[in-house]
Formats: sequence, structure tokens, C-alpha cells
Amino acid sequence: MEIIILKSVIALLLLLSVVCFGFCTAIDTMTSTRFIEDPETLVSNGSAFKLGFFSLADSTNRYVGIWYSTPSLSTVIWVANRDKPLNDSSGIVTISEDGNLQVMNGQKEIVWSSYVSNASANSSAQLLDSGNLVLQDNSGRITWESIQHPSHSLLPKMKISTNTNTGEKVVLTSWKSPSDPSIGSFSLGMNPLNIPQVFIWNGSHPYWRSGPWSSQIFIGIPDMDSVFRSGFQVVDDK
Repeated sequence: MEIIILKSVIALLLLLSVVCFGFCTAIDTMTSTRFIEDPETLVSNGSAFKLGFFSLADSTNRYVGIWYSTPSLSTVIWVANRDKPLNDSSGIVTISEDGNLQVMNGQKEIVWSSYVSNASANSSAQLLDSGNLVLQDNSGRITWESIQHPSHSLLPKMKISTNTNTGEKVVLTSWKSPSDPSIGSFSLGMNPLNIPQVFIWNGSHPYWRSGPWSSQIFIGIPDMDSVFRSGFQVVDDK
């Protein structure tokens, strides 16, 4: 009798461990059938970053964002639904039938989408250890990535750019306040002029500029080389 009971206990423990392995381990990828609900998260493979739902101090609004997973560095570096917060914890992040990333509220209303016209119905989204969230089809072709749609933080390998033909810019935009990540008054981007410079604008008015690029540093930031270790590059890709 004791042997039978012991075998039953072992079998139950094995079953629970299998269930926990399927549902308790961190995942870094979403598919159309594997989505995340508040308060679930994606965790990058090396546990550097998390993606999920969060609230800010003095606010009950819920946002979807990416942040450093280390508690001492839990800074939010990207926010999806900046201007359309969720007002409760019933939100989900999923991949739609047409292959786009979507944030939806409890009424299944779309509050944010990647809006990719050439997305694949079999898309998946993966959070990388670089902090980049990539949407890709089943061949590995990337159709959208958060690093090309920054919010307020500059990350390694991120490109701040200006298309001189179309005037289209990729810029950083400030938060309205520490408890409100919606788009604020200030933006940072490249102004090509004759020699490229970095500008901060307050609305449409220049607020600060870096000075021209010397091929090594921005000359308006004299200590840039020692502070930033020549970590920036300015490239004209035509």
C-alpha cells in the first residue's frame, strides 16, 4: 500500500512539473495562439528585458511597454499605447489574423497596432536581449521592429534619422510627465542642413542643438569623446 501511494505521489509531482514547464517558464515569443494578458510578460532569452503591462506612480492607467528586467534598472525604454492607456487590467497583447501586433482592451477594441501592410498571417513577435521587439513571418523576414519606432529612449543600434527626399523623420519624443508617457512637447532628431546636427525641438521651435558632426564628435559637445567613448556614428546612406 505504501509503495502504491509513493508511486502515485511521484507521478503527481512529475505531472505538475510538466505543467509548470509548459506554463511557468518565461517566454520571449508571441504567436497568434500564444498571447499575453495583463499582468503576464515576455522575457528576452538572456533575461535582459521584459515586455508587458505596467502602471506609473500616481496613476492607475495601464500601458504596454519594454523595460530592463533587473530591478535596480527597471527603467521603461519603450511604450506602445502612449496616448491610449487602458483603464483596467483586462488588456491583452496579441497578433491579429492579418499578422499585426495589437494591444486590445477588455472589450476587444484595438488601442494600438503595428499597422504593417505587408505582414504575414503566420507572424510571430520576439523580444530580443537588445530591447528590440521584432515582428517576423515564418521565413524570418522582419516586417516591423520597435527599435525603428522609438518612443523616448535611445538604445544601442537604434537609428535616429531624417529622409532628405521625403522629409520623414525618426525621432525621440518626451513624456508629458513622470506619470504620463503620452507624447510631450519636446522631440530629438537629426537635422541634415549642410552638415548633420542633432536638434531638440520644443514643438516646432529649436530648443538645443549639438553643433555639426566633425566625423568623430558633435563639436557643440566638447567632452563627447571622453563621455560617450565615440559611441555614435553619423552615416549618409543616400
